[in-house]
Amino acid sequence: MVGVSRRAAGLAGVQDVPLDLSDPTKCRSVLGSDLFAGTTHIVYAALQESGELVAGWRDRGLMDYNLLLFRNAVEPLVTAQAASLRHISLLQGAKAYGLHVGRSPMPAKERSVRDEHGNFYFLQEDALRQLADGAGWSWTIFRPQVVYGQSFGSPMNLLPVIGVYAAVERARGRPLCFPGGPPAAQEAVDARLLARALDWAAGSRNARNQIFNVTNGDVFCWRDVWPAIADMFGMEVGDPEPLRLADAMPARSDEWADIVDSYGLAAPRDMAAFVGGSWTYADILFGSAGVRPLPALLSTVKIRQAGFADCIDTEDMFRELIGEMQGRRLLPGPG
Repeated sequence: MVGVSRRAAGLAGVQDVPLDLSDPTKCRSVLGSDLFAGTTHIVYAALQESGELVAGWRDRGLMDYNLLLFRNAVEPLVTAQAASLRHISLLQGAKAYGLHVGRSPMPAKERSVRDEHGNFYFLQEDALRQLADGAGWSWTIFRPQVVYGQSFGSPMNLLPVIGVYAAVERARGRPLCFPGGPPAAQEAVDARLLARALDWAAGSRNARNQIFNVTNGDVFCWRDVWPAIADMFGMEVGDPEPLRLADAMPARSDEWADIVDSYGLAAPRDMAAFVGGSWTYADILFGSAGVRPLPALLSTVKIRQAGFADCIDTEDMFRELIGEMQGRRLLPGPG
């Protein structure tokens, strides 16, 4: 298995290949090389977000840039590996249903008519369909809910957000207070479950040329899973205290650096390098201080009927993923 990205993933069994997908010449050279000879399956999950996260979702220039990245990565492989290629999986997301422009079916279903709005998902999807026309390989498009996993420095991953917020609050001797707004039903998808869905689609006839929503299989409210999160850090739960994390937390970067030093963590001392731009994303999902949570529930009936019925309790997911980050010394443990 070969992984292509700007920075090494460091995963066992994966050969890392550093590559800037915005460079078409380099992409043709690397992806057309013997290293990729005999490629049978491709998973495309690259994404460039804007520094202004929400504004970037409607930025046509950024949409075109993400289409460029897709073409630079996929087209050389499709051309060079036409004889061996069997399947391509492409990741989209819940914004395909238009929730970020103020509309989304409830629940959102894959059979819904495309909501016509500017979206790089659609640009990439149309390009994928064109490449597949008359080819000998199939494709699957996934629309996962909010993904939680073992990454950091991301614009949209709440695990480092939760971990840093909990750590600095505990260091001040405070309980863990939920910083968001009123309860709202949400869904999540564990990155490990999403990986299993990708593996299933690679070999299932039922997944050929299909679009699937994918979630953990349940719904949750932050205030209901908050005690489990607090427990992972050995903290009591305090009364909710609405707070715009994107405004408040960057000023506490020195506190995080001190925690990294005192616990001997392997995480970056630089809070921004660890959390990335995810403070803003957290404010959206938490409904913090007047930021309305994105209201979206995805139907997963189609993927279950097609044969993928895996699921995970979201509260268990938070415990397991936080525990893994603590085991890797990226976050302090409960002691």
